[in-house]
Amino acid sequence: VVDALLGTGAAGPARGDVLALAQRIVAYGAPVVAVDGPTGLDLSDGVVSAPCVRADLTVSFGGFRRGHLLQRSVCGDVVAMEMGFPPPDPRWPCLVTDRWLGEVLPPFRAEMHKGERGRVVVVGGAEGMAGAAIFAAKAAARSGAGLVKICASPGTVQAAQAQSPDIMCIPTALGPELEAPLAEALAWADAVVIGPGLGRGAERNAFVRAALAAVRGSVLLDADGLYAFRGAVEELRALLGGRIALLTPHRGEFGVLFPDLVAGLRRDPFAAANEAAARVGQTVLLKGVPTIVAAPGVPLLVAASGNPGLATGGTGDVLAGMAAAWLARGAPGQTAGAAA
Repeated sequence: VVDALLGTGAAGPARGDVLALAQRIVAYGAPVVAVDGPTGLDLSDGVVSAPCVRADLTVSFGGFRRGHLLQRSVCGDVVAMEMGFPPPDPRWPCLVTDRWLGEVLPPFRAEMHKGERGRVVVVGGAEGMAGAAIFAAKAAARSGAGLVKICASPGTVQAAQAQSPDIMCIPTALGPELEAPLAEALAWADAVVIGPGLGRGAERNAFVRAALAAVRGSVLLDADGLYAFRGAVEELRALLGGRIALLTPHRGEFGVLFPDLVAGLRRDPFAAANEAAARVGQTVLLKGVPTIVAAPGVPLLVAASGNPGLATGGTGDVLAGMAAAWLARGAPGQTAGAAA
């Protein structure tokens, strides 16, 4: 079935003859190719009205609409065909593509050495949670970082050294009093990831604040590092100061930092991410379908790649390590996050 009942300007639920035809398509059960978008989906905001046709393939024109990005299960595979539209307004959100990545990621020079490819420190890995810190560190190394260190509990350090001897390790109690080797590593790094497998509680909260104060380069705050600032966004903003920083929450962690914005996440995650970035004064990467990367004063970046295989423990840690590798080489927070 080719569903071309309504076009890109349609809004609200189907009515009259269109409603009857949409019901017949749903009942018929044949594979569906939708033109612009499936009938029943408002492409401007992603609202679905019953009955909504579920397409196997959606062919749009010129570019993707919000409905395509927010309702992937309804649209199926989405293809945007060129039809001669003028270039998009530079103030509009930008969809991250392979071509965009090639233009913004800093290239390697043939004569580079390891000291020029960025130094990354991953802080986390409490006892029993070694995997998170190790995943983040290995992702940073594989994404091009020249030198990578893990600062973690002794058990995590032992596990990391056994499987990844190329990654340097510093044992720490993850307490509010920073050991000298840990403080030196935080000052040494071009980018520091705080949070993967860190654990929670009053002692960890104090530790995160002490670690942030010791960082001299860029910082990426993820997972338990975000939970340390529950109800304390203004304090977080002050601690981050004028440095380059990237926050990478999923929806649950986003709600911990910005509880009043949670209600709008499903209706308009774009606006929620923009408001969060403005409040903290830093880049906020809101993981999801799609992933939205907001930074104060600049257009949104939107990543619509990925699939349900990413919905598993550890992928967020890998994303943090990848982003840190590009932060360490001087990429802006929004670029590093969107690339990861």
